Amino acid sequence: MYILGINAYHGDSSACILKDGVVLAATEEERFRRIKHWAGFPSEAIKFCLTEAGISIQEVDHVTISRNPSANIHKKIIHSVKNLVSIKALKDRLSNTKKIGNVKSELCKVFSIDEDDFKAEIHNIEHHRSHLASAFFASPFEESAILSIDGFGDFTSTMIAKGKGNQIEVLDAVIYPHSAGIFYTSLTQYLGFSHYGDEYKVMGLAPYGEPKFVDELRKIIKFTDNGLFELDTKYFKHAKEGVSMSWENGDPSMESIFSNELEKLLGPARKGGDELTQKHKDIATSVQRITEELIFHILNHLQQRTGLKNVCIAGGVAQNSVANGKILENTSFEDIYIPSAGHDAGTAMGSALWLFNHIQKNDRLPAVYDAYTGYKTNDAEIEACLKDRSVEFTKYSDKELIDTVANELLDGSVVGWFQGRAEFGPRALGHRSILVDPRRSDAKELLNSKIKRRESFRPFAPSILEEYVSEYFEKIDKVPFMEKVYPIKKEKHSEIPAVTHVDGTGRLQTVAKGDRYYDLISKFHEQSGTPILLNTSFNENEPIVNTPAEALDCYLRTQMDVLVLENYVIKRN
Repeated sequence: MYILGINAYHGDSSACILKDGVVLAATEEERFRRIKHWAGFPSEAIKFCLTEAGISIQEVDHVTISRNPSANIHKKIIHSVKNLVSIKALKDRLSNTKKIGNVKSELCKVFSIDEDDFKAEIHNIEHHRSHLASAFFASPFEESAILSIDGFGDFTSTMIAKGKGNQIEVLDAVIYPHSAGIFYTSLTQYLGFSHYGDEYKVMGLAPYGEPKFVDELRKIIKFTDNGLFELDTKYFKHAKEGVSMSWENGDPSMESIFSNELEKLLGPARKGGDELTQKHKDIATSVQRITEELIFHILNHLQQRTGLKNVCIAGGVAQNSVANGKILENTSFEDIYIPSAGHDAGTAMGSALWLFNHIQKNDRLPAVYDAYTGYKTNDAEIEACLKDRSVEFTKYSDKELIDTVANELLDGSVVGWFQGRAEFGPRALGHRSILVDPRRSDAKELLNSKIKRRESFRPFAPSILEEYVSEYFEKIDKVPFMEKVYPIKKEKHSEIPAVTHVDGTGRLQTVAKGDRYYDLISKFHEQSGTPILLNTSFNENEPIVNTPAEALDCYLRTQMDVLVLENYVIKRN
């Protein structure tokens, strides 16, 4: 039985294909369209998934979409009437709802077939239930508390639940207009980071300030006795005016959400090109602090309510790796699972898993610790790409390759590393990565001058052999998806300055045996004494590269020193 799961007409559009509950492929549309956070219908991701499965659209048994227009319909109507929501906002909402209802016809159009020949049953799975499923059904836990928390989806921003076996029981939810994601996004916009998905910049900026504005922010978001929260909506526009979003050419953008009241409270908003002052850094620190406190508030109540020791988390706010790294020491939970695609792209997989496990009551498959479900190349494609561009290359054996690349890293090279199947989710995990020696104190400046050209306050991450975590980090944990930030031991700061943030932390990725990336780090460790590499995503202000041609283009237009495409190595003269 084949289930095609999709996230459509929303940021981070994506697709996933399951065969008898096993994930055969999952990927984001942005990897094919080359527009970050691509929104719309994920036709290219769907085509890729079907190709990987070796089937046609007529052979798909079920299609799940992680949106359900009928969810909370009465609350939507009451809110619209009560708050006199603008005509434009209503039209936008109705237009989006109509698209979601036309998935069958859209699929038939993409694959040029008559609707009579389309046999799959369409299932609308509520947004947050899809998030819940993406975390719990992929986790190693037989029983667990679950939290989904983001901006909005199907009129809901937060959902708490408990899972057992192949069933999920929803316990409570936070409904529009109250949203932790809206809180964080509006302050992100206030700080001058206006692009869709810029919230991680606030997280990176936070360690440079002090939490001097926490009291002011407590006026904006209030923690409630039931373990949830409310916004004071006077500080935001969305409650009455709606949130105007556009998807022109698939590029998602969102208008300013915060109201004039926020500027009265905190002062004038920063414009995009303005200097980042200490006040801005202090506000970022305060936003991060309040968000962390909110997550702990929700989770502690959830733990008391369920009595469970395990927790699974998904949703955009679950991508806050700094908060994730503090959960176990600030709550009563003992273990945590966060999927590789905790953001909205992951709902494609989640909706499919909700159908397979919760609705159809099938047994769960083994826990998912592997994010490599995307595009994979072959030697013929690589050679054709290189020869077409008249690029000189050397092809090495497996052992020669590891030795060669390790030596390049030791010699100070910036290496583009392209291996195996692409990762599903926002993090490069050693298959579409740019690598540097983490012992270099100038690595951040080097990367930003040669390739990234991004803000100086944003950190780079360490990939570490999992058996050495206890030697370098204050916490021992398995973190395969780079989803947590932990303190690096003080005595190690000077050894790995390139991956030690200003506050002494690192967003670690633990690397297990069985992958070529592990072999490379092992060789580097053997020669340097350091079992870590600096790992950042293989891109330059674009989605992470997907194909050899995109990797080569990125290499040629930047000052990257070495490009590795599977066993093929390209060096600058």
